[in-house]
Amino acid sequence: MDLLTTKSKHNWKRWLTSYIRGLCLMFLPCASSLYLCAQEQPDLDAHTFRLDGFWFYSQPSGSFHGTGSQGLLDLQGDLNFNSYNTGFGRLGWKFTRKNHLYLGVLPVNQSKEVTLNRIVVFQGQTYDAGLVVAGRLESYVFTPGYQYDIIRRRRGHLGIAMQLDLFYIKGSLKASAQTVNGTPHFAQASSSTLRAPLPVAGPDFRYYLIPNGRLFVAGNVLGMYLFGYGNFISSYGTIGVALNKHLNLQGGYQLGSRLDIKSKTNRIGLNLTQRGAVAGLELSF
Repeated sequence: MDLLTTKSKHNWKRWLTSYIRGLCLMFLPCASSLYLCAQEQPDLDAHTFRLDGFWFYSQPSGSFHGTGSQGLLDLQGDLNFNSYNTGFGRLGWKFTRKNHLYLGVLPVNQSKEVTLNRIVVFQGQTYDAGLVVAGRLESYVFTPGYQYDIIRRRRGHLGIAMQLDLFYIKGSLKASAQTVNGTPHFAQASSSTLRAPLPVAGPDFRYYLIPNGRLFVAGNVLGMYLFGYGNFISSYGTIGVALNKHLNLQGGYQLGSRLDIKSKTNRIGLNLTQRGAVAGLELSF
């Protein structure tokens, strides 16, 4: 009885030792994998919310065509619009690893007082050469959009952005009562307003040039051709420097932003191009 009991205890200890050894052999690979996963760093672009604020040095050019082609107002040729400072911002929400929602806004307001060097007919009003006029361009663009990253890796992404550009643009011309070459002129004012929703789409990318994520490049190209209605295309490129985990500094160039809305009898025509340097801050959390 004692011998049997001793033998049973010995067999049980051997079985328990073998069982523990087997568990260890099974657990070691899993433990190694878990350790490697724990050691693996997240995406350098990992965030949930992102707020961008940029200064934009714009160089506008283009022209307004009055309703029913009632004259043309050239922003540079007639009003001598030069480069000016403005800004734009965007708030984004990355609700999954590859899906983004965002809303951007770009306000543009500029006024200029010039002496006309030609006769300008705009919105049914005739402004003679030599008149001192005040021209103004008001523009607000709201850009709600969605982006899907078809490729997302630790050091960057390549995505497709789709957004609806909501334009509100107003051009106005005013001349106070004055005398030109002995001829009196009465006060005049005319304006044209354009509200246009334009869907656009295109690629968006960001790539971290060094493994620690301190330096990166980013950019996009968005556009759409709407046949007889008009077309829009824009593109930008920036270089960014990470100041800390949540704050980036970026600078670059707006390669082109071109809006062309065709003029018809019941619609204002507009050809507007903006380009210039951009710089700003990006906050991610």
